[in-house]
Amino acid sequence: MGRLDSKAAIVTGGGRGIGRAICLAYAKEGADVLVNYASKDQPAQEVVEMIKKMGRRGVAVKGNVALKADVDKIIQTAIDNFGKIDILVNNAGVSKPNMLYKMTEEQWDEVIDIQLKGPFLCTQAASKYMMEKKYGKIINVTSSAGLWGTKGQINYSSAKGGIVALTKSAARELAGYGITVNVVQPGYVSTEMTEKIRTDPKLKEIYTGRILLGRFAEPEEVAHTFVFLASDEANYITGQLICVDGGLGMT
Repeated sequence: MGRLDSKAAIVTGGGRGIGRAICLAYAKEGADVLVNYASKDQPAQEVVEMIKKMGRRGVAVKGNVALKADVDKIIQTAIDNFGKIDILVNNAGVSKPNMLYKMTEEQWDEVIDIQLKGPFLCTQAASKYMMEKKYGKIINVTSSAGLWGTKGQINYSSAKGGIVALTKSAARELAGYGITVNVVQPGYVSTEMTEKIRTDPKLKEIYTGRILLGRFAEPEEVAHTFVFLASDEANYITGQLICVDGGLGMT
């Protein structure tokens, strides 16, 4: 018996990195999974094939979470394929770094739209179905940037700080419907997004030095927390920020 047997999940940004690891961890625990992605078809289709090999239903849906029409398509596809939505993971993200004085309005808008408006639209759309069932698990993703700020990423930091507030507000509004809403803060994870700081020896030394455990996380290590929060073991946890960062926040 898996911890997520017969559950239906949506994971945005599920084609690669942490999202991919979450999709596969959910399928391994018995969930059917909709894999949302924004651009590259092949990685998302590969994730779906791996889900199906585990004996679960999987479907890939291309869509920009910052567009309401695309979000409606994602949600409707989950309903059409699975008949319900039990779990929503708002993981889709983008980074457009620049210093404050050089940042363009377009760079600000794109990151805020995908990182903050996207989770709002997805939560709004999915929660309607969860409210009817009086059950649901919504898990958002923040970053240390959202708690402490980051030089050269004022757009990303602002969005990630907003996600914490969005999580807490949604948790208050949805608690009466049996829906929990939590947010996970991964640390530095071995993904495409961190390739530069992992491969540049000088940068690697600086960033690794900030982590108590002295290494970057593997995506699978972070995915375990998403499984826990999506399971019935976490039924009494809502409105919480959980750090899975190897002690990054301690340094």
